[in-house]
Amino acid sequence: MRILITNDDGINAPGLEVLAEIATELAGPRGEVWTVAPAFEQSGVAHSISYTHPTMIARLAERRYAAEGSPADCVLAAVADVMAETPPDLVLSGVNRGNNAGENAMYSGTIGGAMEAALQGLPAIALSQYLGPETADLADPFETARRHGAAVIRRLLDHGDWTSDEDFRLFYNVNFPPVPASAVKGVRVAPQGRRQGTRFGAVPFTAPNGRRFMWVSGGSQLAPAREGSDVAVNMAGFVSVTPMRADLTCHLSLERLAQALDGEPGANRHKEEVSGT
Repeated sequence: MRILITNDDGINAPGLEVLAEIATELAGPRGEVWTVAPAFEQSGVAHSISYTHPTMIARLAERRYAAEGSPADCVLAAVADVMAETPPDLVLSGVNRGNNAGENAMYSGTIGGAMEAALQGLPAIALSQYLGPETADLADPFETARRHGAAVIRRLLDHGDWTSDEDFRLFYNVNFPPVPASAVKGVRVAPQGRRQGTRFGAVPFTAPNGRRFMWVSGGSQLAPAREGSDVAVNMAGFVSVTPMRADLTCHLSLERLAQALDGEPGANRHKEEVSGT
């Protein structure tokens, strides 16, 4: 198996070393692990691409490259250049330092890399390590992902939906819980949730030169979310697996909205005025 790994924490991030270990185990002695990762940290860039300026790509070692761009840029660099003649069989993005469950998924460069791989027609999995009070004193904060990562991916490869005939190919978001590896209770397939009573915000400040800036602030990662969601199962000690795709359509609303709006602009309003309803 030929595996491409990337991340959003940067080429020197410890989570990428963990992912390289996982990928090497999965690829086997006859496989290959290729790295194309951001030269600098790209946390929070989501699925952005460097559309308006070029991205420099540097070869650091055999099968190891750094790109001055986002995780999605890195996947594009691999597909179009670095691995153009030998495309990957699987793309893994992570292991992110911190969770990408709940609303975090919308901002995550880790997920952005996996999403771009799926858009390129490649099987892809994003992996993140939830941190919390129980992981704070661990010698290796990634021990849960390190110990359980390969097994979870193997199960996904065996049982996940990897068909590529849909408009938007599925990819998978995996979050390892904020507990020691020995305390993991199992795996749960869960929908994306949202933490209650917390959200991202901004903190403005004035620099010594009088200019105004802001820092983006995150909300509590320990806030509760609805039962059965990725956040909830992670907090309960389970690895969460969430199938995703690059389709933001709210399919539940399509039929109802179509009944109200389909047709000529203003048609339904005119009908209501004529009928007096």
